[in-house]
Amino acid sequence: MSDILAVEQLDVRHGLLQAVRGVSFSVTKGEIVAFVGANGAGKTTLFRTIAGAHRPTGGRILFEGSDVTALPDYRRVQQGIALVPEGRRLFMQMSVRENLQLAGEVGRPGRWDVKAVLEVFPNLAARINAKAGNLSGGEQQATAIGRALMTNPEVLLLDEISLGLSPAAVGRVYESLKALMETGTTILLVEQDLNRALSVAHRVICMLEGNIAAEGPVEEMTRERIMDAYFGLHRAAGAGA
Repeated sequence: MSDILAVEQLDVRHGLLQAVRGVSFSVTKGEIVAFVGANGAGKTTLFRTIAGAHRPTGGRILFEGSDVTALPDYRRVQQGIALVPEGRRLFMQMSVRENLQLAGEVGRPGRWDVKAVLEVFPNLAARINAKAGNLSGGEQQATAIGRALMTNPEVLLLDEISLGLSPAAVGRVYESLKALMETGTTILLVEQDLNRALSVAHRVICMLEGNIAAEGPVEEMTRERIMDAYFGLHRAAGAGA
């Protein structure tokens, strides 16, 4: 199966800080890849760079075989890459419906419209005319994911979707995601809850200090291996050998 997304030797800086260092990976259509790692590992910067919000200082990004490294973020949305950012970043004075419809106007034609989003996130139906700022955290997260879906993406980037939510709200969001995953959308997600990540992903990539410290299919990535990479213990062991 051909790759829908490929990242090759990507470097990203924030001033003098190199946040992503020579990162390379590829994703096939319909695959679900979970990115884990401590705060500051480079996960959010990587996702924002793939989406076009950051310009890399080296390497390239290929989407469906085409180099999109120099494309601005709105052009990537039009091509089929959508980001649900950390913190959601909704238009808080606009209603749920208005947030969804606005995204639909800048996206691509496809199966996702307001009705389709409400089928995946039925808890939003009763809140469709409520201002986003008056929603619960879980409802805001559902709206943010729905907004991204309204652009009809081929690749959906989900950054910290459970951050700041109650366990019950996280459960509802993940139940809805399972329905979304059955549609064949390619999903990359950053998740601090390792159990949640392992429950939905096909593959896990663990980042440490801007690098990929470990990666592999979920069935091969034991919790011990992931935690060793998470804390850099594999590197420390190698240095002491």
